[in-house]
Amino acid sequence: MAEQHTPRSLIVTLYGAYGREHTGSLAVAELIRLLGALGVDPPSVRSSVSRLKRRGLLVAERTADGAAGYALSADARQLLDDGDRRIYAASSADLGDGWVIAVFSVPEAERHKRHLLRSRLVRLGFGAAAPGVWIAPARLFDETQHTLRRLQLDAYVDLFRGEHLGFTPTAEAVSRWWDLAAIAKQHEEFLDLHEPVLRSWEAREDTPAEDAYRDYLPALDSWRRLPYADPGLPAELLPQGWPGGRSWEVFARLHARLRDAGAAFVLGARG
Repeated sequence: MAEQHTPRSLIVTLYGAYGREHTGSLAVAELIRLLGALGVDPPSVRSSVSRLKRRGLLVAERTADGAAGYALSADARQLLDDGDRRIYAASSADLGDGWVIAVFSVPEAERHKRHLLRSRLVRLGFGAAAPGVWIAPARLFDETQHTLRRLQLDAYVDLFRGEHLGFTPTAEAVSRWWDLAAIAKQHEEFLDLHEPVLRSWEAREDTPAEDAYRDYLPALDSWRRLPYADPGLPAELLPQGWPGGRSWEVFARLHARLRDAGAAFVLGARG
């Protein structure tokens, strides 16, 4: 089955991969060219940029030569910087610092924020321990704090750090807190789509810039969601044959082979 990449997601991925290396903004014409290489038409690029601007992730800013362009907002840079620690580094799968626990209470008059809080905690990698009580490895604390403050949700949440002391064995409790089968399926889908791409690249000696870009950006767009769905638990808490390590290895090898070559294509578009 073909993988679906939305224009908006690809733009965020593009800025995350290459848009922080240069001062100033990316021109609209550059964005159209770079997304066009992935099959995205100009109207979709423009409408997606407008949505990202409304969400406060992009800000209008002229390029050095005066062309209309967009730069990352301060919030977007923080979001991407936080993401780097997950996306580009293998999870330590270490619970030496224990768990971070989020307990929230939202007044009835603002109940629409309950769904926002729950969905954001899920996207940060939290599992549901009980109604209004969410849990994740303690190493996710800093990013959780940044995210809740950025969304002005911190007033509704208390964060704690602690250990799981029972009564259920931790491995059994983890299987309740997270849908491990669904997370494993996401890893397997990533492998089905991108492991053949890696094998193809490893069978060739050259790495043309545009070809590298065309394969790298969709792989990164797929991969960057996985470290958020998967909290990175120790092997002893996971089912046998867990595919997470293998999918990380495939992404890491694609990144090492293609990322810098793809940058040459991006820089060419800027020129």
